[in-house]
Amino acid sequence: MTDGSRYAPSVRPGSQPAARREPANLGDILERVLDRGVVIAGDIRVNLLDIELLTIKLRLVIASVDTAKEMGIDWWEHDPWLTGDSKALQDENRRLRARLDALENRSLESGDHHD
Repeated sequence: MTDGSRYAPSVRPGSQPAARREPANLGDILERVLDRGVVIAGDIRVNLLDIELLTIKLRLVIASVDTAKEMGIDWWEHDPWLTGDSKALQDENRRLRARLDALENRSLESGDHHD
């Protein structure tokens, strides 16, 4: 049994061999995944003597930016740390801290202590 024909597909006379699919390369697979999107979901639970100690819910969406926008996901357009508006966020934080300090000082000066 050394002939290679035992692994070759059998072809009847007059029929055409089955069309072979070319193996998809990594680029093709990645393009398909990003075009359609993939959702991976899972839960991790840690129990001890039937007492639930910890539950972690994981949700992962892998998609292209265009596909994500079609799904209504666009958080990166509004995140100040990603859009370059972090300076405005830091300025607002400074102003709020100054107002809080002023309110606390005013409360301490009026003798109203709530510790």
